[in-house]
Amino acid sequence: MALPSIIILDDFLADPYAVRRAALALDYNPANKRGNYPGITSDEALDISGLNDKLSRTIGVSVTGDSSTLHGHCRITKKADKGVTGVHIDPCDYSGILYLSEPEHCKGGTSFFRHKPSGLERIPTMPDALAKSGFDDVNAAVEQTVNADTNKPARWEKVMTAPMRFNRLILFSPWLFHDAGPGFGKSDEDARLVMLMFLKKTGQ
Repeated sequence: MALPSIIILDDFLADPYAVRRAALALDYNPANKRGNYPGITSDEALDISGLNDKLSRTIGVSVTGDSSTLHGHCRITKKADKGVTGVHIDPCDYSGILYLSEPEHCKGGTSFFRHKPSGLERIPTMPDALAKSGFDDVNAAVEQTVNADTNKPARWEKVMTAPMRFNRLILFSPWLFHDAGPGFGKSDEDARLVMLMFLKKTGQ
């Protein structure tokens, strides 16, 4: 079963302020940073009761968090924070971002892109789509799009942005070319705050 490319859910949590407080209470140690993203990610994941079941019902496929990733961790990104890479894909079956910045601070969101040289908006994974793309295999497609051009803005065209809104969850195919909007704020309280979700299908 093909998963939906993008789902946007507003008012996702019953008590978003409690989850926001819990997210801010996590430890954020810059020394533990791993990855090329801007900002600082929490040392531990945030546990939300019943999350897997709710996500599975929403997507229509049984999923769970991928423990080999930063699933469930939260990220704080301030205005001055810069990352090493830009447009990217995710190492999972399905991705999610829960926006936890308060309404008055929300800016930007998560943007999706078209790779100008290839014309692709995602890495093709199905054999027919891969054949039409001109690439011999998925690895070659990844290498010649995101790996080669992640930091070359002129090679990307923004297709859409899922705007940041407090308590909004966006779920999307990890193969879509995407990037986080810029950070904002000067403190943890007014910065960009999100919870990351990297999901894998179960029962395969």
